[in-house]
Amino acid sequence: MRRHLVLLATTALASASLFAAPSYSQEQVNLTWQMWGDEKDNALFGSLAALVTEQYPNITVTPQFSGWTDYWTRLPVLASSGQIADIVAMQSMRMPTFYGILEPLDPYFEKEGFDVNLYESSIMEGLSHGETQYALPYDVGPWVVYYNIDRFEEAGIPTPAPDWTFDDFRDAAIKLTGDGKYGYATQAFDFIAGPVALGAEYLNDADEFDAANPGYVEAVGKYVDLVNVDKTSPVFASGSGAITGSGRFATGEAAMYIDGPWVLVQTKDSVDFKIGVAPLPRGDGTSRFITAGSGWGVAATSKHKDEAFKALAVLTGPKAAEILATAGRALPGRLDAQKFWYDEAAKDVVGAREALTYAFEHSTKFRLNEKYNDFENLITQYMPLALQGDSTTEAVLTDIQNQLPF
Repeated sequence: MRRHLVLLATTALASASLFAAPSYSQEQVNLTWQMWGDEKDNALFGSLAALVTEQYPNITVTPQFSGWTDYWTRLPVLASSGQIADIVAMQSMRMPTFYGILEPLDPYFEKEGFDVNLYESSIMEGLSHGETQYALPYDVGPWVVYYNIDRFEEAGIPTPAPDWTFDDFRDAAIKLTGDGKYGYATQAFDFIAGPVALGAEYLNDADEFDAANPGYVEAVGKYVDLVNVDKTSPVFASGSGAITGSGRFATGEAAMYIDGPWVLVQTKDSVDFKIGVAPLPRGDGTSRFITAGSGWGVAATSKHKDEAFKALAVLTGPKAAEILATAGRALPGRLDAQKFWYDEAAKDVVGAREALTYAFEHSTKFRLNEKYNDFENLITQYMPLALQGDSTTEAVLTDIQNQLPF
């Protein structure tokens, strides 16, 4: 109930902000910038904030960091109490829940002649709601398969083609399993991104959850069988301190796992073997991949919206994107800066440029609604029942569907 009240309140704030008439001034303005992170991020994001002042001497930007979980817990509280920062970090997968706390940006695009085509279209769509844009991206990425090249070569498995099939993926996982090692390490989100790549949908035409439809059940079942039948992966655990897919991959216990480009630098620095990147396997049809990412928007309650938009344009501009890409922090949502990430962060990773280029060329809308985070949490909580053989895939997905709030 509290969540619905927050949504109603923040939506009202966004609607009211549409009638605010911007008026630029040269008075000194001090903006706050709310972001997830920790102390080690101060230097990097401080350098981006300095770019704003360099271009607009009357504007200063002060980053404010909090941990990932704490960020999303505090965000609605800060919004409802009017203490939210002027510039707000937003993840695309949470946009349906939090768009109401952000200022619509389209009027500013029109006034400033701002070119939205400079950004990857899939993440621009992800940071919008309906036909309205609420944030500009700083990073973007599809989910991909990370694989251990050394293990592939030892097993005589060819490098995955961009359009490899689920059967190719399964065959590789089976051949790579044995002697106490696994071919694959499953994680909760695999049961969302993986089935979509196989052509399945978890929402109906009205964008309401339909998680027990036959197509989605079949696609999820393919990934379940990799664990429960083929024994190519251990069951994922979601509790605190649980070993993740990335952890099993880093130790060499698993030869493949699924994640996004946002972990590429961390992943390659944590292993002592060659790694490669491939797109998710496709089904019988053409390849298709969902993408996600994060960006920054202007708070609907900010007293300095015009200056905040000016700052936002710099923070997602070419120089800022180059700094983030070169540091390996993000595959930029800004198209003209992606080359820096490929040339620096991903230069030693086989197939990274090819796999991601192919994935962007075959991207599909990441379909979300205001219940999405509940859905993902339920997948994490209940999918192990199917992986362990304690329930069927269909029964688990039916139970999840029945628990989704209305």
